[in-house]
Amino acid sequence: MGSAASAASDAAPPSPSPAQPHGAAPPYGVGLAGILPPKPDGDDKEEEKVDYLNLPCPVPYEEIQREALMSLKPELFEGLRFDFTKMLTQKFALSHSVLMGSLEVPSQSADVIKVPTSQYEFGANFLDPKLMLIGRLMTDGRLNARVKCDLTENLALKINAQLTSEPHYSQGMFNFDYKGTDYRAQFQIGNNAFYGANYIQSVTPNLSMGTEIFWLGQQRKSGIGFNSRYNTDKMVGTLQVASTGIVALSYVQKVSEKVSLATDFMYNHMSRDVTSSVGYDYILRQCRLRGKVDSNGVVAAYLEERLNMGVNFLLSAEIDHPKKNYKFGFGMTVGE
Repeated sequence: MGSAASAASDAAPPSPSPAQPHGAAPPYGVGLAGILPPKPDGDDKEEEKVDYLNLPCPVPYEEIQREALMSLKPELFEGLRFDFTKMLTQKFALSHSVLMGSLEVPSQSADVIKVPTSQYEFGANFLDPKLMLIGRLMTDGRLNARVKCDLTENLALKINAQLTSEPHYSQGMFNFDYKGTDYRAQFQIGNNAFYGANYIQSVTPNLSMGTEIFWLGQQRKSGIGFNSRYNTDKMVGTLQVASTGIVALSYVQKVSEKVSLATDFMYNHMSRDVTSSVGYDYILRQCRLRGKVDSNGVVAAYLEERLNMGVNFLLSAEIDHPKKNYKFGFGMTVGE
């Protein structure tokens, strides 16, 4: 131990570093580049180039606002509602719906007039990967039918029909939808000499733009519209403009996987009406709560509570303070 210590003490001190010659660069480099900390390895990588020949397929033209509508347009009702669905096979099911509430009657006065009403609805559903048939028959004689058939992998046929006993109130619509790699196209034919077409194209991985035209032969009216949709993992923004004088904007912010905030704005140039609303969509472990408040003073909320497997409890409320119109409803759905 002693010899080691004495050897260490007797060792010569390290020689000083040679002096820098006059005008030479310091060891850390010239300027701020040598003083600042080095950049992370990821910053040196170039930004990923966008492959414009391999863009994602956009959403259908009529569904560009689906996230906003989910929060701002819940299926509100008034009174008592009960829905029951029974699966007979893996593809075929029957449904029964009962609704007891009130019906608003148009009046010339500012007061809201309601008449008690009740309705029973019988439905049948056939669901197949390439064919979907949905029918509803109401006690007032109305028959609603929906058909969706995949003719090919990219071409689908949709039929929507509503038949009533009252003359000139029945409606029918045929849609031919074509889905491309980065675009969608649709052609529509309906009663009253209605013809329409729309096209939407992905411009970037997050931006899609489209246009539509229609012709209503019986009323000698035509129109054209444009829309755009920008979406990321955290937000969705849309814009719609039509020659009928409608300008609509919507924005949805995904706060988390369970919480979304939405807002929309609509301007009608013909009637000079401006409306806007703010809503929310909150998904809990056993329930889903949606609500909104708009510029007309209308406040609405819709709650779906999962009581058990296949059993949901519903609460609906809509309060219109300016018109003194209040709607409250509760219901239950049984079956998936």
